[in-house]
Amino acid sequence: MTNKEVIRNFYQEFFNDHIISAAEKYVREDYIQHNPGVGQGRQALMDAFEDKFKENPEFHLQIKFMIEEDNMVAVYLKNTAPNGDTRCRVVDIYRLVDGKLAEHWDVLQPVESDSMP
Repeated sequence: MTNKEVIRNFYQEFFNDHIISAAEKYVREDYIQHNPGVGQGRQALMDAFEDKFKENPEFHLQIKFMIEEDNMVAVYLKNTAPNGDTRCRVVDIYRLVDGKLAEHWDVLQPVESDSMP
């Protein structure tokens, strides 16, 4: 599986299907997190999003495109509402090791109107 395929499958299973245990398949146990709102390690990621999915069962991320270089993948995506409206734009950047997510950075942009792709 390519790094992009790992990312695409992870987003579908973990973020969109809300299968928390999917992180065990795609994320290293020693996952390094650079978002201050989520703790370090795979378990912290799972715990944070288990709570988020309970609070927001309609949470969904739509990948618009990915850019890959060596073991790094940048993902441009939208957090979308059930009616398709964009809630937030996000750029996630991952470093992969042995086919698993090892490190993560992100940039978030809240959206007031959905005039951009």
